[in-house]
Amino acid sequence: MADASFAYLSFLLLLPPLALLLILYVIARPRPVRVPVKNRHVFITGGSSGIGLALAHQAASEGARVSILARSLNKLEEARESIRLATGIDVAVFAADVRDYGAVRKAVEEAGPIDVLIVNQGVFVPQEIEKQEMDEVRFMVDINLIGSFHVIKAALPGMKDRGNRGPGSIALMSSQGGQVGIYGYTAYSASKFALRGLAESLQQELISQGIHVSLIFPPDTDTPGLAEENKKRPQLTSIIAASSGAMKADVVAKIALNGIKSGSFVIPCNFEGLLLSIATAGLSPQRSFLMAFVEVVAAGPIRFLALFFHWDWYGKIEKWHAQQKQ
Repeated sequence: MADASFAYLSFLLLLPPLALLLILYVIARPRPVRVPVKNRHVFITGGSSGIGLALAHQAASEGARVSILARSLNKLEEARESIRLATGIDVAVFAADVRDYGAVRKAVEEAGPIDVLIVNQGVFVPQEIEKQEMDEVRFMVDINLIGSFHVIKAALPGMKDRGNRGPGSIALMSSQGGQVGIYGYTAYSASKFALRGLAESLQQELISQGIHVSLIFPPDTDTPGLAEENKKRPQLTSIIAASSGAMKADVVAKIALNGIKSGSFVIPCNFEGLLLSIATAGLSPQRSFLMAFVEVVAAGPIRFLALFFHWDWYGKIEKWHAQQKQ
């Protein structure tokens, strides 16, 4: 009798999560997909250094036909040589500024139809908005956001006319600064938060064409850009952001490319990023019913944890300002 009661109680306890899993399996959209890169054209902006160069290395090593775009032809040639030495594969290079739509469109047309587009270019000038020049604000918005529109709009006609080449992908490189605002990131976070709205809307527009959108959220990454950024960071920014360690570019690239191949909409790059992704899931699409289950179940506890982060951050801000007044 006791065994039967225990079995019945166990069934009752398991029923709600199993029912939730079943519901999520039915309603999770878009459906899971695999986006291969082998023998396909992968086009990467900001591909001459940092994460973009690491992505080019990774894609080439997996058998993709790779094209990279950046502003400096000299850096592009250096990148091409480094990829050739590491993989034995030659990549196509295109020198263009993403702020110039005409130049971007010309490069994309020369490169040929794209299967996987990785919109990776980005700049960051950390500064409090009161002290930051508007030219620097426009610089970040023009490259990080408007440049992304230019690249996507230039690539779309060829991507939609892929014939029977299988599913395509557009991946946007955001940042953990595109998930949570931090002191000194005012303009940068605005330019990166905007990519989420772009990605969510774009996925709805392109899903019927078999083009799948991904949004990548790397933390601080050990790149030449980070070294320059650290020279200019306000002191408070360094104090608050110190909890997020820098990752290696090749590690970020491998995680990002795996996420793109799995068709994931949100691609976090470390555990902290995973927590942020769950905390900010909101109305974003979710292909995995298992990940949807985690988001639903963990949303409350992670929101509670997030409040502790804010308690810590605002405590540091108050302490720093108090010290400045002494």
